[in-house]
Amino acid sequence: MTTDRTLLVEDLTLGYRDRTVIDSLDLGVPPGRITAIVGANACGKSTLLRSMSRLLSPKEGRVLLDGREVHRMPSKELARTLGLLPQSPIAPEGITVGDLVGRGRHPHQRVLSRWSREDDEAVAAALDSTGTADLVDRAVDELSGGQRQRVWIAMALAQRTDLLLLDEPTTFLDVSHQVEVLDLLTDLNRTLGTTIVLVLHDLNLAARYADHLVALADGRLYAEGEPERVLTPETVEAVFGLRSRIITDPTSGRPMMLPIGRYHASVESV
Repeated sequence: MTTDRTLLVEDLTLGYRDRTVIDSLDLGVPPGRITAIVGANACGKSTLLRSMSRLLSPKEGRVLLDGREVHRMPSKELARTLGLLPQSPIAPEGITVGDLVGRGRHPHQRVLSRWSREDDEAVAAALDSTGTADLVDRAVDELSGGQRQRVWIAMALAQRTDLLLLDEPTTFLDVSHQVEVLDLLTDLNRTLGTTIVLVLHDLNLAARYADHLVALADGRLYAEGEPERVLTPETVEAVFGLRSRIITDPTSGRPMMLPIGRYHASVESV
């Protein structure tokens, strides 16, 4: 099962006051696939994601969801189709894990409607799949950074949207939990057909888990496509200013980047 929702960026220019961050960008998100946006710090990755979820209005251009401008759609209608996990979200003081995850069901609530069995099932599934069911009665502000991140992901999953945007969802997580979260998102994509767009810093995790890579450089689209096409020494040097070797990941069969630092350049030349 795959979703046929289409998310397009057309001639998009974004910025803050007089500073342009994204310049005349065109991008189509492959429906039913996992897309990872990569690039150096301050290249516009998070800014792009914010505009795609309509948290930031464009200076020029538009973002289209099924042919409709997201910035003109009613908020609740958009939230039933597109979910967002922003960078460093802030929970209300004292809120419990169960209450926070339950807020993911708000877009599905009608005026004066009661909490339904479907809501219970969505919240329970989200808690279970993120390994946070045992935290349901804990206050969110008492949790570790890694626990909080998994709870926020659970809230996004409880929303049960066809498209899910995540800004650095592995932040604060150790290596094992990073893999668990990305495995979880892959399960969501493979079983429900959810289209997933995420910003990642780790190039190798991005290449391992994404079907489609988008590499940004200085606010522009430098390369996009399958990981084998995008993750090349040329792209890594142009986007990150880093020399590298690309080998085949023996675990996934995907490309894997090995950075070359100043102290290893002589070994590389041998």
